[in-house]
Amino acid sequence: MKVVIVGAGKLGLKVANVLLGGDNDVTIIDTNEEILQKISSQMDVMTLNANAKEIKTLKNINISSYDFLITTTGNDELNIVIASFAKSLGCNKVIARVRDPEHMQQINFIKDVMDIDHIVNPDLAITVEIYKYLAEKYTLSNGIFSSGKASLIEFSVDKFKELIDLPIYKVPEFLPNMLIVAISRNGKVIIPRGDTVIKNDDAVYVIGEKGPIMTLNEKVHERGKYNDLQKVMIIGGGKTGFYLAKMLSEFGAAVKIIEKSKDRCRYLSSHLDNVMILHGDATDLNLLEEENLDLMDAVVTATGFDEDNLLLALTAKRHGIEDVIAKVSRASYGEIISSMGIDVALSPLDITTSNIIRYVQGTKKVLSSQLIQGQAEIIEIIASHHMKILNKPLKELHLPEGVIIAAIHRGPDVIIPHGDTKILEDDKVIMLSLLSDISSTETLLKDDGGKGFFKKTFG
Repeated sequence: MKVVIVGAGKLGLKVANVLLGGDNDVTIIDTNEEILQKISSQMDVMTLNANAKEIKTLKNINISSYDFLITTTGNDELNIVIASFAKSLGCNKVIARVRDPEHMQQINFIKDVMDIDHIVNPDLAITVEIYKYLAEKYTLSNGIFSSGKASLIEFSVDKFKELIDLPIYKVPEFLPNMLIVAISRNGKVIIPRGDTVIKNDDAVYVIGEKGPIMTLNEKVHERGKYNDLQKVMIIGGGKTGFYLAKMLSEFGAAVKIIEKSKDRCRYLSSHLDNVMILHGDATDLNLLEEENLDLMDAVVTATGFDEDNLLLALTAKRHGIEDVIAKVSRASYGEIISSMGIDVALSPLDITTSNIIRYVQGTKKVLSSQLIQGQAEIIEIIASHHMKILNKPLKELHLPEGVIIAAIHRGPDVIIPHGDTKILEDDKVIMLSLLSDISSTETLLKDDGGKGFFKKTFG
C-alpha cells in the first residue's frame, strides 16, 4: 500500500514507523530539508523536500496512485487544505490532524465540504481516554471489552487476594479458563509472561467466556469510596484541559481548572459553563492547598510540559488523591512513571497513532479495537490464510514483548490459548498490544510472502 505523510514531526514519524512494520511504501513530505536528510539515513522511506500545499507537488508524486494521504503538521488549516487538495486530485483516502476546538465544533461540516475521510485530534483523543477511565471506574461498567462469547474485565487484586504474589503460570488454579492479559502497575500497563509475579497494588485485565467473567465481575467489583465522581482538579487549561473539563462537567462532576495564563483563563471562562477557572501557578503548593487539593476525587495534570505534569501528579498522589492521571508525551519517562505511583500516564502521540493506524487498516480484517488505559490496544482480527502465524504453536511464534494472544473464537467456542495452541484460518483472534509496540503487531501479521497486514487488506 502507498501512503504519503505530510509533516515530519513526532506524529508523522511515529505513523511512518508503524506503517513500515508492514512493508508499506511510505513517502514523507516536509519543507525542512535538514530533518528529511536525517530521516532518510534512519528510515526506509521516500522523502520529498517540498510544500504539499502546492498543487504541483501533489501532481509530481502522482497523488492519485496513493491509497492514503495523512497530514500531521502543526497547522490545522494547512492540514485541511492539503488533504482536500489531495482528495480532489484522486487520492483514495485522506486523513487530517485537527486540534482547534472551534474547528471541532463544525467538524462534520468541514469533512463534508472539504471531502476529508477522517479527522484525528490528539487532544480530544487523550481526553476521551481520561474520561473513559474516570467514568468507567465510578459507574462500574460490566466488562470493558466484549466480543461474541468473550469478555474482558479489570479489577484491583486487593479484591481477589489469592492472586497477590502469584506468578502468572499459577493463575489458572484460581481462575480456570481465564487469562490475565495485562497488568496495570504504578500507572504503566505491562504484558505479563509466565513468570511475572502479581503485586499487591496491581490491577489486572482478565479475559474469558462471558458467563464466568461476569460471575467474577460480581465478586471483585463493589462500589468504592464514592457513588459518583464528584470533584476533579485539572491542572493546565490547554486544549486537553478544555475538552476534559467540558466532558466531566456534563458528566456531573464539579470541575476546577488551574491555568497560569490570564488570557487563556479568560477564554476558558467564556467557553465553559459550570467550571471553576483559577488563574495561578499550580507548582505553588500553597495554591493547591488553598484550593482543597486533599478533597479532590481525581487530579489530571495536563500542562504542556511533561516535567511539570509528573511533578504535579506526584504531589497529588502524596496528598492521597484516589485517581491521578498525567499527560506525558515522552516515551523515555516510562520507567520514571512506573516508580512514582501515578495511576495512569497517557501519551497523545501513541493514542493518535493508534487512531490513524486503525482507520488505515479499515474494517476488512480488524473487526473491533479498543484502547486500554490509553497505553495498550485490544483488537479482534480474522486470521486469513496469508498470515504466517497460522498453524504454528504460539510458543513458536516468538511474540514481541508487547503483544499477547488473548483469546480465539473458533466456531461456537472460546479458546483461552496456551503455548501449544495453534491459530487456524478463519479464527477470530483477540490480541492485546502495547501502543509503544504497535509496529510489532503489524510485523507479526505479515504473510509468508512478505506482504504486511495493510497490503493484504487493500492490495
